[in-house]
Order: sequence, then C-alpha cells, then structure tokens
Amino acid sequence: MESTETSVMPEATMVGTSLISRADHDYELLTPIPSRVLGHPVVGKALATCSNSDAVVLGSIKVFIAIAMMLGDGLFHVVYMLIKTGTSLAMHKSEKKESSQGIGQKYSNTEIVNYDEQRRTQSFLKDQIPNWVAFLGYVILAAISITVVPFIFHQLKWYHILVAYVIAPVLAFCNAYGCGLTDWSLASNYGKVAIIIFSSWVGLDNGGVIAGLASCGVMMSIVSTASDLMQDFKTGYLTLASPRSMFFSQVFGTAMGCIMSPLIFWFFYKAYSVGDPEGSYPAPYGLMYRGISLLGVEGIDSLPKHCVKLSILFFCAAIAMNIISELLRHYEKNYGLYRFIPSPMCMAIPFYLGAYFAIDMCLGSLILFLWRRMNKQKADDFAPAVASGLICGDSLWGVPSAILALSGVKAPICMKFLSSSDNDKVDAFLAG
Repeated sequence: MESTETSVMPEATMVGTSLISRADHDYELLTPIPSRVLGHPVVGKALATCSNSDAVVLGSIKVFIAIAMMLGDGLFHVVYMLIKTGTSLAMHKSEKKESSQGIGQKYSNTEIVNYDEQRRTQSFLKDQIPNWVAFLGYVILAAISITVVPFIFHQLKWYHILVAYVIAPVLAFCNAYGCGLTDWSLASNYGKVAIIIFSSWVGLDNGGVIAGLASCGVMMSIVSTASDLMQDFKTGYLTLASPRSMFFSQVFGTAMGCIMSPLIFWFFYKAYSVGDPEGSYPAPYGLMYRGISLLGVEGIDSLPKHCVKLSILFFCAAIAMNIISELLRHYEKNYGLYRFIPSPMCMAIPFYLGAYFAIDMCLGSLILFLWRRMNKQKADDFAPAVASGLICGDSLWGVPSAILALSGVKAPICMKFLSSSDNDKVDAFLAG
C-alpha cells in the first residue's frame, strides 16, 4: 500500500488532469447539445414541481451525465474493494493456517521487526473495548435514531431506519476494512446506493426525494464513522496509543460536531446563497445527490430525451477508465502512465460547474510538479503542509467574509471576467 507521501504526486496529477480535461472538452463541446438535440430538458412530476431555474438545471443533460459517471466510478470501486477485501481475508487465513502448522520460520534479521510488532499488538489489545459494549452501544444508538429521525424527517418511517441499521454494519465493515488497506473511504458510494433504494421504496407521492437524501445521511454517518475510526486505530497502533482513549476522543468530537455543524451551516446559509450555481458556494454535490434521488422516485422515464443512452455511455466509460487505470497501475511500472488517466469522479464536477474550479486544481498540480522537478525530497516532505496551510487559510477567510456579508458591507471594487461576446454587449450598452 502506498503511503500518503509517495502518492501525493500521482493523485494530484490524476485529479488535475481529470478536472481540466472535463472542463475543457466536455463542458464546452457537450453543453450545447441539449438545446439542439434533446428538446425540452425537463420531464416528470418531480421536476415539474421545481422552480423554473431549478428545473432547467436539474433537467439538463450534463447533470445526469455527471451522475452516471459518479455512479459508474462508485460501482467499480465498491466491487473492486469487495474483491480486494475478500482476497486479503483469504490470504490472512491461509497465512494463519501455515503459521499454526509450524511452516513459518523466524530469522534473526527480522527479530527487531517482530519485537516491535509484538509490542504494538500487546499495547493495542490490552486496552481494547469489550465486544458487548460495542454491541450494546450500537443497539442504543439505533433505538434513538428509530425514535428521533422520523420526527425530523416525517417521510421516513421507523422501519426504514431499522432496515438501514440492519444492513449498515455489513457495509461499515467493508468500508472500514477497505479503508485500512487503501486509505480510501467509499462512504459516499454506499450513500448513493441508499438514496436509490429508499427513495424508490418510499415513492414520489410520499416524499421519496427527501426520504432518499435523509437515508443517505444516516447510512453515510454510520459507514464513514467506521472508516474514520479505522484510520484513528491505525495511527494509535503505530504510536502505541490507547484505542479506548482514541474511541472516546472520537465520541467527544462527534458530539461537538452535532452542535457545531448546524450552527456553521446556518451561519453560511444566512450569509451566502448556498446552492446557487453562480454564487460563492454552489454545492454541486447537493444538486447531483438530489438528481440521484429523483431517479429513484421516478425512474428512467423522467429523464430527458436520449439521456438514458448518453448516461449509459458515460457510465460504461467511467468503468472502463477505472479498469485501464488499475491495469496500468499494476503492470506498467516504468513511466507511471496511470497518473494521467482521468478520474471519472473528478471529471463529473467541472462538467457542471465550469472551468474555474478546474483551473485552481490544475494550477496546484502544476506547482507541485515543478517543485518535484527542482527538489523531489522536499516536495514530498512539505507538500502536505503547504496544502494544509492553503486550505486552512482559505477556510478561515470564510468566517470574516460571512460576517461582512451578514453586516451588509459591500466591496468598493468589483472585478468580473466576461467572454468576448458578453464584453462587446457591455461595451455597447455603456456606449449608449
């Protein structure tokens, strides 16, 4: 398994390539197609109940193409992770059997490594959480959710939450084990599956769109928490930390998040137009997740003309790109060509948002590429720190910016970049 430091450049190159290729080709070449070929972009009762601007965006072919690529990418990684998890478990069982039969031999050059592993294992297991505590805690949390969630989202009934909590442990185990092997959480993919299942189960007339999105939140909370805890336990195992203390630290952090997250969301919701494609926080995944929920309640009949064919095409293309990337990753070792195979999940984002988002990501990849050319070791060592500083700085500016927006303060200078045709229209308007 590659460490975070050694995989910085391949991941950055892949993400940057994906974003800029999708923004440059698909957004400019495929966006004009719906208006000329597909006719009216909105079909179905659910879309008809939206506002005019929402209906145009939701019914646009590019949104459903992006959703198809996200689902194709997610399906591939779910199947790939299940295969890798099963293979790893089989190998572990085989090695354990050979060890019990006395086949494995200890050599002097591995005594130090074995001693360190034994010490970590003893330190990690001596303070573990009893199984009955974990089982009882899960039952209590399930009972609370079954009681409380239907009051918050009346579209969901108690038996919907019960079913979600019954199947969640299996998905949580797969995600936690896979994340331990690859450092990649697939919680969002399991959430998409929950959207389709529960939205179609509840139905459009009973609020299936809201039910699907709410069930996605429940499922993702359970599955992602399992993978996050797995990462914490890995760190605790390597640093000889107590797993019990790490568990209660995450419980405390989760409780704080239940209080802070709604407050922060309300803060930004009041200060900015969250969800506006032209605003500061367009929230593209919210639009796409809602589109997945609409597919669940109305089926393919609600899609625009030719949308199913195009969606299937891009769905298959997403799976094909992932297969090519994995084959190159395992069998082509000389040039690392897998780094330049676009990621379908990343390609889906700028296809809806446009090129501005891709330019930022591609510029960061270019800076990292040049830095590695000049000094590879320093780039590998300090790139995560530089990236963390940029992310924190950009995030912290959001707080004073929101305060200024809530206070009604307007910027004294406005700068906007327009296309040449729009710029000519503005010049003609100003000229009178």
